[in-house]
Amino acid sequence: MTKIPLEAEKIMEKRFGRDSIIALATAANNIPYVRNVNAYYEDGSFYVLTYGLSDKMKQLRENPVVAISGEWFSAHGKAFDMGYFGKEENKAVAEKMRTVFAEWIDNGHNDFNDENVIILRIVLTDGILFSHGTRYDLDFSEQDTALFCRYDDKLAESVKNNEE
Repeated sequence: MTKIPLEAEKIMEKRFGRDSIIALATAANNIPYVRNVNAYYEDGSFYVLTYGLSDKMKQLRENPVVAISGEWFSAHGKAFDMGYFGKEENKAVAEKMRTVFAEWIDNGHNDFNDENVIILRIVLTDGILFSHGTRYDLDFSEQDTALFCRYDDKLAESVKNNEE
């Protein structure tokens, strides 16, 4: 459960509860990296379909703290690798992604037989939202991030082996 005003939550859902482009910033070795990703927002988190062996995921395994930005919104959060898109535990989120990202998800870019195609969940901690002259300072800190901390050891080992 989050401590954000209902009005702000409605704005978040309207702006980001669909296929949205957000800037996702990570850091490695004191060097910031930023890239645009497709994401959607739901209940205090953004969800991203990505490749588990990407530089982004390597950086997030070292430091899961992120910053995001998009449409008059900026925030901090913690990234969690939910694992393979096709895992039974990810079925509900995967089905939602298929709906939200329907325009491009099956364009051939993703190989859903590859267990390195994963769901990245960004659990927000704090943020600032602007809408029609109103500033909302958002505190997402009451979310239980421990529920989402399930890093895939096999995937981490695979990343390590590819670096050697």
